[in-house]
Amino acid sequence: MTFSERLHEIRTGFERPFWVANISELFERLSYYAAFASLARYLHETLSFRVEQASSLTGLFGGLVWFLAAFGGTLADRLGFRRSLSLAYLILSCSYFLLGSIGAPWLAPLRNAMPLGVLVTMVLMLPALGIALVKPSVVGTTARASKENVRSIGYSIYYTLVNIGGAAGPYVASWVHQHMRVENVFRVAALSVFVMFFAVLLFFKEPRRSGETQTVSLGQAARNFGTVISNPRFMIFLLIFSGYWIVYWQEFIILPLYIHDYINPNTDTELLLVTGPLTVISLQMVVSFLTQRMPALRAITLGTLFSGLAWTLLIMHPTIPMVVATLFTVSLGEIIQSPRYYEYISRLAPSGQQGTYMGFAFLPIGIGSFIGGWFGGKLIHHFGEVTHQPERIWWAVTAVGVVTAALLWIYDRKVGNTIAAKSNVTR
Repeated sequence: MTFSERLHEIRTGFERPFWVANISELFERLSYYAAFASLARYLHETLSFRVEQASSLTGLFGGLVWFLAAFGGTLADRLGFRRSLSLAYLILSCSYFLLGSIGAPWLAPLRNAMPLGVLVTMVLMLPALGIALVKPSVVGTTARASKENVRSIGYSIYYTLVNIGGAAGPYVASWVHQHMRVENVFRVAALSVFVMFFAVLLFFKEPRRSGETQTVSLGQAARNFGTVISNPRFMIFLLIFSGYWIVYWQEFIILPLYIHDYINPNTDTELLLVTGPLTVISLQMVVSFLTQRMPALRAITLGTLFSGLAWTLLIMHPTIPMVVATLFTVSLGEIIQSPRYYEYISRLAPSGQQGTYMGFAFLPIGIGSFIGGWFGGKLIHHFGEVTHQPERIWWAVTAVGVVTAALLWIYDRKVGNTIAAKSNVTR
């Protein structure tokens, strides 16, 4: 097939809902990562939370999304993608606006009616409701609104736009924070998804269903959850792999606080967080090609080790260039393990339970964010504020990464091959 024929195939292979949904996902990711990039410092410096509280609340913000993802998919199927997306973007726009307005005078009666920590926790829970509807709706639209011959390209476009949004978010947060008060980062995030609310209403048409099995009920989804939970070896793998995300999320949870307090208070911490998604965009295909022959679980272990050892760079030389090098190396670990992780989960899933197993694939991300927020806060408080040895923070983070990689290696030797063999027999 010639290049022009392939280009024509791409131009005609996607219906309009595909482009509307995926472009809206770009702006959703922009809003999410803009908010995430500024959140820890906003909570600590503007709302005056202690570092432990700010870190834990940041972890809560990042973690809830992934716990709701599987149920969000079931709900999106039952509501329809158009209604789900429009509802999600309305929820998100209100949530981000409220988050940026917590200190505003018009919210004073609400602030006075309850502890500030309770109010912030309630507001931080709201975006998860919206994002849990967006992701399955966009992925589902990509499947329905793509012709079979270009569907794999459709998912590549989806993944690329997600990472472009992930890179643009911290950049936008950086620009807004440099020119305005940090509260406006969340208001810009709200505006971004509010525009997508109208875009969906005006331009998105529900993609047709063809040859799909009937949507399961929420009750059936809960029963499927019980089936997966009753698989102890699979659950042990997910719990071990949560260690990877405890390490990974520190770049959003405590790294901005560490840079501001112990390296240079004038550093543009939001802009530094562009490093990760830019690395993924640039090198994902190259690294995937180089590691494609490596067994999936071995690649997951190697990626985990890479991301864990990356933090030793900050121990050796705590400077801004080393922060960039650390973020780059953490992202290399992400590139190595991420596609192989989802491949590994998909191969473990019994016939008819792929959706449920893939929903559980997000569980370590949520666990890692919850525990990572608490863990990071304890580290930066103890080693930074109590013992004044901030470099030891990264010894502890590195230790978690190395121990996780070691446990994955043991799991691969003792359990992983058995599961894979049973999975092949089942198939």
